Amino acid sequence: MNDSEFLYDELHIAFLEDLWGEGFLSPGGAAEAARVLDGLEVTGKRILDIGCGSGAIAVMLVRDLGAAHVTGIDVEAPVCAAATRRAAEAGLSGRIAIREVTPGPLAFSDASFDIVYSKDSIIHIPDKEALAVEVFRILRPGGWFAASDWLIAHDDTPSPEMQAYIAAEDLDFTMASPDRYRRALAAAGFVNIGLRNRNPWYRDVARDELARLTGSDYTNLSETYGTEFINAQIATWRAMTAVLDSGEHCPHHLRAQRPA
Repeated sequence: MNDSEFLYDELHIAFLEDLWGEGFLSPGGAAEAARVLDGLEVTGKRILDIGCGSGAIAVMLVRDLGAAHVTGIDVEAPVCAAATRRAAEAGLSGRIAIREVTPGPLAFSDASFDIVYSKDSIIHIPDKEALAVEVFRILRPGGWFAASDWLIAHDDTPSPEMQAYIAAEDLDFTMASPDRYRRALAAAGFVNIGLRNRNPWYRDVARDELARLTGSDYTNLSETYGTEFINAQIATWRAMTAVLDSGEHCPHHLRAQRPA
């Protein structure tokens, strides 16, 4: 596969890291990635990171939060290569394993992990119900699913504005509603299910990001990535802020526990 065929090729990886911090491919960088785990004990735990991206979260989980071991999985070779390099550079190759996988059932034994984590990547997985069943299966009794994802506020047909935004992203987004996630987690057997709407936070952050793209950082970013590329990102951010402002685009934190 050519680099241009990946959703997250090296150009997009570099741009997103410029925006959100080295190794981070989703909003909020390290602070928001850690916030997904607020209140959970991470020290000494074995963690699966679904959609590990370029590896900064895996490093953070081990180096900063004390996880015993992190397995990071992703479907694209460029981000897996970047994550593998980042773990090696951090001296953590013995405690971080990165696997390139194909979409479908998770290739892990039952009760393999204490925590299954994901940061803004399960939006690419259409079957939320099958995902919930698989996550439940590979968690140890008492283990936690802790994720952040980009949700749509309802189960109806997306508005024209949301359709325009999804088309602008061109990233195979398959958004689901908070109600659908709650139903899927409950049907899989999870308890202590909690969802936290992060729209108010990201609505403000996205406006600041757009201001950077169109103002203070425009010249430097255009010189680095090309004017055409940056103008396309600006168009995407404008479409995104519209559906954030309406509330239809509602990123959430998701939390659920496999019964002990």
